[in-house]
Order: sequence, then structure tokens, then C-alpha cells
Amino acid sequence: MHSRRTHRRARTGGTRIRATLLAAALLATACSAGGASTSAGSEAEAAGSTEAATASLAPLPKATPAELSPYYEQKLAWRDCGVPGFQCATMKAPLDYAKPTGGDVRLAVARKKSTGPGKRLGSLLVNPGGPGGSAVGYLQQYAGIGYPEEVRAQYDMVAVDPRGVARSEPVACLDGREMDAYTRTDVTPDDQRETDELVGAYKDFAEGCGADAPKLLRHVSTVEAARDMDVLRAALGDDRLNYVGASYGTFLGATYAGLFPDRAGRLVLDGAMDPSLPARRLNLEQTAGFETAFQSFAKDCVRRTDCPLGGPGTTPEQAGENLKAFFDDLDAKPIPTGDADGRRLTESLATTGVIAAMYDEGAWQQLRESLTSAKKENDGAGLLVLSDSYYEREADGGYSNLMFANAAVNCLDLPAAFSSPEEVRGAVPEFEKASPVFGEGLAWASLNCAYWPVGATGEPHRITAAGATSIVVVGTTRDPATPYRWAEALADQLASGRLLTYEGDGHTAYGRGSSCIDSAINTYLLRGTAPEDGKRCS
Repeated sequence: MHSRRTHRRARTGGTRIRATLLAAALLATACSAGGASTSAGSEAEAAGSTEAATASLAPLPKATPAELSPYYEQKLAWRDCGVPGFQCATMKAPLDYAKPTGGDVRLAVARKKSTGPGKRLGSLLVNPGGPGGSAVGYLQQYAGIGYPEEVRAQYDMVAVDPRGVARSEPVACLDGREMDAYTRTDVTPDDQRETDELVGAYKDFAEGCGADAPKLLRHVSTVEAARDMDVLRAALGDDRLNYVGASYGTFLGATYAGLFPDRAGRLVLDGAMDPSLPARRLNLEQTAGFETAFQSFAKDCVRRTDCPLGGPGTTPEQAGENLKAFFDDLDAKPIPTGDADGRRLTESLATTGVIAAMYDEGAWQQLRESLTSAKKENDGAGLLVLSDSYYEREADGGYSNLMFANAAVNCLDLPAAFSSPEEVRGAVPEFEKASPVFGEGLAWASLNCAYWPVGATGEPHRITAAGATSIVVVGTTRDPATPYRWAEALADQLASGRLLTYEGDGHTAYGRGSSCIDSAINTYLLRGTAPEDGKRCS
């Protein structure tokens, strides 16, 4: 439905926000989970079907093709990263695996070697999601220093920025000022003029991406990124790939297991996606996920004396109506923020700010304070800070390439959810039923890929990974961005899937405070003993 928030830890206004952009920047792109060419799904997509795919991702031959040997046999030249304790290297992969002699893509790799004591268990690759989140940044800022000490003692902690992302030949689309305009574009158009402006924004974004690296844009799919991970596995000298992926990273990890089931080691897929769903259904189910998260926030909010959406006696539904009315007011008249670049808080920016806070209940207090300032003091600064954190807007007005890579991968992995504004208008009631607060905006946000300069190469498909060792699939019951049902679906698809459930709020579960979840995952990573299928934690 748009982007997939990257699983990260960042401080925003004193509150820690941990998000996975998996799907929720209002102007990002259709949330997708495809990437492999399968025979089923395309006709259903063309007809607007929302049925899940039945075709499965086929594994690749076990033998490495001779033309790929130079990549698999490369030696990584490790160097100092400029970050204490970490080393960096550059890995080469074929731009096009179907034509491996047609040029390379250079990928940024980083590692922190195991600290000991104890037996070294090989490498543990991590990915924070997105698509578009920097795995190298995640490793250096969190995983390499924040993962449990016993895990870091026995694994070399490793990350690679996927092709098109951050340090790995990044896709670029718009400059800072253009992105500022893009992020405040009205995504709840009231008339034809506003509809045309929204379509124009999507087209300008797509044209900017296509002008930057037209060849690369055709080769940033999840399947290609998964194949890159196998090249990295070989370059690291590991027989099997051990991996922890969050949010979109679960789709990347599951794709790896589907392509290379015999090389899949200990895989943890946290905040799982369902690869069998077409884009429209993914977006609709994620819209419902954000409504579930908002209802949880609202229930907590109205019990407090400082709730800006209503006091005791206010129902969560009424709180949602009050928030929607606030958005409508901003649609008519944006409010000041004190921003150095003169940005005002629009409906789009405010909605993104609220959505950003849905990823972690630790941000609820910040959201209450920000909404209070906006509603009572006409000060939109707090919500703008939340929105900027979501979009990864820097203090100097520039943006990371998160949103650019996000669109590039999503629009390649699955056919667009909608092909025209007319289709969106027809679907708005269904999206509003899924979420009265966010539905309209998230429906329109699903239109982006309709104007992408490169056709989709992937389709919905199931992933079974028959022959792989036990794979741990983690789902959070009130996860906003990756609804719990997706974890159930992926665990059911995987022949060796083990479902681990966290009964709680927020996006993803590992490292979020549940000793039950952490203990189960740590035991699996360190001993290879997967939790019992269906194990539940709170």
C-alpha cells in the first residue's frame, strides 16, 4: 500500500520509535510481496482479483552455474569502516542473473566479528526491512551492539545493503525540496483538480527514479536480492545462511529459503509478510492492521487525562472520528510548525506522523503530546517531527534513499494494486470499512505503482521451502504494518515453519521487551532448537 517501514531504533523528540516502514508512508508505493515469476496470479491480478496465489516459488538448481563462479569465489577485502569494531567490504554481483556477463552491481557489506568466548557459529546476516532500509546502518547502529551478548559472542554479525539501497548503488528520485512537496501532496483528493495533482506527483516521482538508473531499476527485485545473499554466504565461507529479518526482511528471508532450501540455516522471520497475496489485498489487510493498532492506542488514550481525542467515556470509535475531523481541518487549513524551511502541517504529513507512532507503543505518549499541541495550540511541530522520522528526512532538508528504494522494489515485485484513479474511487468504501481513520488515504496511496517506468517482474506466490530446516516465523497480534494473519499464513506455507506469537502491540517482537520471545529466538539461534509450533508469549 505504500512502503514498509524499516525495522530500526531511532530517537525522536526523546521517545524511541522503532518502525518498519513495511507499509506506511502515505506517498510511498504499493505494499507488495512478490518477486518471482510464477505462472499463477497474473490473470487474477488483471481481473482485479484479491485471491491468494497457489503457485509456489521453485528452488534453484543446487549446483552453482559456471558463469556465476567468479562471483561465488570472490574474496572480500575487508577494511576499516570508520565505526569502531566494524569492518566493511564491497561485494560484486551480476546486475542480471539471466545474463551474468552483462555487468556488475556493487554491494556494501559490513560485519562485526564474533567476540567469544564459545564456539563460533558462523555469520548471522540481518536485515531491517523496508524495502529500502539500510542493513549496514542497522547493523552498526543497533544489531551489532544491541543484539544479545551471547548471540554476538558466537556469530559474526553481518549485513549487506540490498541492491539499490543506501550504500549499494542507491536509487535516487527527487531532491530534498521536491520530496518536501511530494510528502505534503494531498492523498485524499476532493475533486478532479486534486486528483490530477496527486497523479502528477506520482508520475513525477516515477520519472525521477527512472531517469536516475534505468538499468538498475529493472534489477532490484527481492528474488535478485535473495540471490545476492547466497553469493555473500559463499564469500563469507559459510555452508548455510543464518539470518534474522524483520518486516519486509521476512519476505527477503523466506524468498532465500524458497530458492535455496538446502542452504537455509537458522532463519528468524519477525513481523512476517504473506507472499501469496496480490498488492490490492496486501494493502487492504494492512489498512485493517493500522486500524487495529489505532484502536489499541485509542483505548489507552481515552483512559488518560491528557488524551487529545476525548476523555473517559469516549469510545475508540469516537476517538477515531475526532482524529478524522482533525485531519479534515488540516486538509482545509494546514497549521504552522516553526520549520526552518517554512513547511506547514498538512493532512498528509499529520497522517504520516500518526501512522509512524503506531509502530511502537513507546511512541504513544509522544503522539498524545503532539496531537495536543496541534489541536489546542495550533502547533504542528510535534507531528512534523514524527512524519520526518518516518520519511528519514535529515536536519539539512535532505532525505535518505529509503522511499526511493522502497518504491523501486515494491513496484517491481508485484503488479500495481490499481491502474487508475477510477479504480481507487471504487475501492475507497472497502478501504474505509477496513479503517475509517486511514482507509481513504491508504487506498489512494496504493496508486503509485500504476505510473512506474518499469513493469513488474514478480507475481504473488506461495513459499514452501521444502527441505529447509526449521524456520521461526514471528507474529505480533496487534502489529500495524504486518498483520498477524500474515505470520500465520507464512508459517503455514513453509514446510518447516514454526509460528511464534507475541500477544501485544507494535511492529515485530524480537528485542522489544518480551523475555519469552527473546529466550525462544536466542535458544534457536544458539542451539538450533526451534520453539514448539504455536508457542505464544506476552
